[in-house]
This record gives sequence, C-alpha cells and structure tokens, in this order.
Amino acid sequence: MTADTILAMLQCVRDGELRPEEAMERLANLPYEEAGFAKIDHHRRLRTGLPEVIYAGGKTAAQVGEIFFRMAAMGGDVLATRADEAAFAAVRALVPEAQYYPVARIVGRRQTPQGERDYEGTGPIAVLCAGTSDLPVAEEAAVTAEFMGGGEVRRIYDVGVAGLHRLLAHREALQEAEVVIVCAGMEGALPSVVGGMVGAPVIAVPTSVGYGASFGGIAALLGMLNSCSPNVTVVNIDNGFGAAYVASAILRRIHRQAGKSAVLAGEDR
Repeated sequence: MTADTILAMLQCVRDGELRPEEAMERLANLPYEEAGFAKIDHHRRLRTGLPEVIYAGGKTAAQVGEIFFRMAAMGGDVLATRADEAAFAAVRALVPEAQYYPVARIVGRRQTPQGERDYEGTGPIAVLCAGTSDLPVAEEAAVTAEFMGGGEVRRIYDVGVAGLHRLLAHREALQEAEVVIVCAGMEGALPSVVGGMVGAPVIAVPTSVGYGASFGGIAALLGMLNSCSPNVTVVNIDNGFGAAYVASAILRRIHRQAGKSAVLAGEDR
C-alpha cells in the first residue's frame, strides 16, 4: 500500500464512495498482513519508499501465488524474484495481468500509472554485463530497476575486458548514467574499468560464471572488493536484485533533492 493509495481511499470515504468500515478493514492490514505462512509487509513502501519484494526461491508455487495476490490487491507494483515457470503459473491463476521475464526469472505486475513512478525524469541507470553468460543476473538488475522507479534503464551487454573496444563504443551512454550496475564473473575486472570512466556510483555484481578457480563467483567478488576505482561498491554474488534496489534508492534521493531545489528556487523568485 502506497501513500497515494491511502490518500485516495480516505478521499473516497470523504466523498461517500467507500464506507468507513471498509476503509478500516483495509487499513487493518497495516503494518503487515498475516497470511499464515508469511507476514506481508504492506507498510514497507511508506517507510522506505520502495516496496517489499517476494523472493520466490525456497517457497512453493502456491505460496508465491498467494503472497503475490495479496500484495497486488493493495494496488502497488509487485515483484517476485528467482521465480520459475511453476511459480508464474500459480501467480497467473490469481493475477492474470502478471508478466513473466524468463531471463531475469522475475514475475511482475505493474499497477502504478506512468507519470506517478518514483524517479521518472531522473538520469538513467546503466546496466552492464561482461558476457552473455552473465545475462540472467544483469536482466534481474534491469527488470528490478524498471519496476522500482520507472526511470530509463540502458542495457549494455557483452562488453567484457577481453574486448575493451566493445565497452568504449558506449562511452557517451555511460557518462550520462546517474548510477551504473556492472555484472561480471571470471576475474571480475570490468567494474574497475568502468569506474575509471565515469563519475557516477558503480555497483559491482560478481556472478558465479567461470571455471574451477572462480570458486562460484568468489574470485570475482574478491577482485571487485579490491577495486582500485574508489567509486565502486560491491553486492553479493549473483545479486542483481540488490544492486538495482540500491541504485533505485540513490535515484530516489536525487529526484527528491531536485524537487526540493526546484521549490527553493521558486521561493527565491
């Protein structure tokens, strides 16, 4: 439940379009709704500005479907990560409008109207990956970022350090980005290179792509943690979702600050 949906509900009560008892029943689900096997945090967006997201891994398809349905009923955008086809089928049975993004392994339902999303009009997020094998993690980041705020997401894929000319062809797009997410496996060198090219925060995502000595992404993780580019920070292995969530929080703050500055400029006049 968002601040806008609560305000709209209260206006319906004021205008006689909704009985106070019905509004009270809906508000009773704040700050969370008890679903037996889960406590659904409908209040999170009010506290943090970003909604709770369903991690589908380890849950049954029926559990994912039920949680998704209850969250969608509150009127906001809903996202389930690490979801397989079975989870999508369970969601689709209850929320027919839901969409599946198979590469990202995400089920999503967009309900926030365009023009009311958190940071539209702010500079773009760039999502990079070193190789095609990193695509599932990169797409998890890209789709999550699109749902979190609705700003532009620029995908720049297969630009690993083994062929730097591919990366250099995207210099302009990189320099325009407010935040850059870089997904890479193997030795994890790409974020350091990108960090030296841009003045924006770079969020590095080590992936589990690589041969034996990559240790399932640990080699890339350690390489990124030791980056010589000081604008690089690192999330967990294969955590495209976490990178996008942080990037979205950064853009929300930029958007909020820009709004405050515009108000102050208007007052100065």
